[in-house]
Amino acid sequence: MRLQHLAARAFRNLADLECDLPERGVAILGANGQGKTNLLEALYYPVLFRSLRGAPDQEVGRFGGPGFQVEASIHDSAGAASVIASYTAAGRKKRTAVNGEEIPRLADAIGHWLAVAFLPADVGLAGGPAAERRGFLDRLLALSDQRYYVALARYRAALAQRNGALRAERQDLARAFDRVLAESGAVVTAARLAWVERAGERFAAELDGLGESEPVCLRYHGRAELAESAAWDAVLQAAASRDQARRASTVGPHRDDLVLELGGRSLRSIGSTGQQRTAAVALKLLELDTLAGARGTMPALLLDDVFAELDAERQQRFARRLCRPPVAQAFITAPRGDELPAGLELEQWRVAEGRIG
Repeated sequence: MRLQHLAARAFRNLADLECDLPERGVAILGANGQGKTNLLEALYYPVLFRSLRGAPDQEVGRFGGPGFQVEASIHDSAGAASVIASYTAAGRKKRTAVNGEEIPRLADAIGHWLAVAFLPADVGLAGGPAAERRGFLDRLLALSDQRYYVALARYRAALAQRNGALRAERQDLARAFDRVLAESGAVVTAARLAWVERAGERFAAELDGLGESEPVCLRYHGRAELAESAAWDAVLQAAASRDQARRASTVGPHRDDLVLELGGRSLRSIGSTGQQRTAAVALKLLELDTLAGARGTMPALLLDDVFAELDAERQQRFARRLCRPPVAQAFITAPRGDELPAGLELEQWRVAEGRIG
């Protein structure tokens, strides 16, 4: 899968742009605050139709403007496709269209353009709280399988209503959401467990290839029995008094974690900054492979200042990894060209004051 053309209007600080994208990708260079990451954000927006930095749509448009629009023209083995996302500030209305046809349900628009993004904050996948790793799992599995996307949405809705009932001290009302919580939560838990089981060896191989000499392990921390909906009733009953005391649901995949270990110990606790960044990069490569396997096409890679805080050897190893198949297209930012490792062989664009030069 390759992005052939991008058009963005009133997006962040970017000047309105229309550009053709090289087949292998681009190295995007520029000083801080000039728009490099905003360009990556525009590239990523048609993947999930939201900011890759988690910003609400009203903050993505140009300050004080009427809204924004992003259009991506894509080509893969199935042919060409056009994906358009627009947001109107008045009324806070978002529209999506694929091949000129408006798509009323966001779930049906997602997945026509696939990309995996790394931001500096993604080091938190290795060193941050469990919520970041749960978000990682939810994103890659939702993009891989619409059934997961639907189950996750149902689970989150039921969880919010159940927690609202617990806060109101309405235990009877809280129990009314247990069935939906069990059905959707079992799908979420089962999919996560299956992915971790498949991904463990590949995670170790990616880290080894990036220069990590210590043995590594990837495992899921949660209650495996909750992969079966029939197990939920007893678990929820056992947790009822605790849920009531805390006024929140205390069991389920919203409490679980993806554990990364280095030499038998938590990478979050003992890993250096470089080791944690390397592990986060390895997780992104797993995300790339997972999406490719599920969708039958290789997503693009969007990498924001990814080589910072990696030693020279790890930089070179990662550069070689990017240059070999199956990586299809890569967009990489850096302040200057001399901060990129040799051998990337990408066309270089410069961004200054929101303009590509």
